[in-house]
Amino acid sequence: MNFTRREALIIGAGAVTAAALPMQAFAAAIDDAIAAFTGGAETTDSGITLTAPEIAENGNTVPISVSAPGAESITILASGNPTPNVLTFTFGPLAGSQEASSRIRLAGTQDVIAIAKMKDGTFAMTSSAVKVTIGGCGG
Repeated sequence: MNFTRREALIIGAGAVTAAALPMQAFAAAIDDAIAAFTGGAETTDSGITLTAPEIAENGNTVPISVSAPGAESITILASGNPTPNVLTFTFGPLAGSQEASSRIRLAGTQDVIAIAKMKDGTFAMTSSAVKVTIGGCGG
């Protein structure tokens, strides 16, 4: 099959556009997830600690831990997953501490975002980049 130069450029441009569309969809999904949890309120970058590995050998089981003293609930989001909402921890009035850990599944290299809703109604947010060498969600 022989392509002219013009046809090759059109096919290449189409491939680049097709590759960029899912990234825009994931960005919109993560923004929507953040807005749904915070109700559109501003977030601060202090008061929450997220611990995640810099490099995860397997995306199927990525260990994370989060701590936010004084939090009512903490949600974990994965910016590159098809469904960004990973999990939410809710702490009752008798909770001894507001920290938790779990293993999550990541589709590939991406940011893991933690948002805490504090008892005073404010929100704290932090993120950590995780490089996945073997994909988890469909990879």
